[in-house]
Amino acid sequence: MRKNGDQKVIAVNKKAAHDYFIQERLEAGIVLQGTEVKSIREGRINLKDSYAKVEGNEVFLLNCHISPYSHSALFNHDPTRKRKLLLKKRQISKLIGKAIEKGQTVVPLKVYLKQNLVKVEIALALGKKLYDKREDMKRKDSEKQIARALKAKQQ
Repeated sequence: MRKNGDQKVIAVNKKAAHDYFIQERLEAGIVLQGTEVKSIREGRINLKDSYAKVEGNEVFLLNCHISPYSHSALFNHDPTRKRKLLLKKRQISKLIGKAIEKGQTVVPLKVYLKQNLVKVEIALALGKKLYDKREDMKRKDSEKQIARALKAKQQ
């Protein structure tokens, strides 16, 4: 868990940056049950294959896995249930327009605590093709080699 200003990052979706071109970022609240909040505070959340979907005038987070709370047996939640995201009407209409118009998707990038509230950073994203992913991997590999060479030269 990292602290970033006044927010404490709990989970990051690393696969999103690999699979998508991130166009625009938004902060959203999320409707959770009590045991889900406790489980998130323990860091037991996985965003790997999750995405957001607009249904009617609401946005829902799907395939986000929040493990059952370890100290509860009777009142635990469904780990992969559909969770409502809290956005303003203007933000939702903007998401609807861009997602339909340009074929973009909405993916969660990270989950964090902000003033003791659980927030999700979502992004409008455009899917990468295979050759784009290969190009990114080559670029990152060359950056690593340059960094290693500079570090070896300094020592």
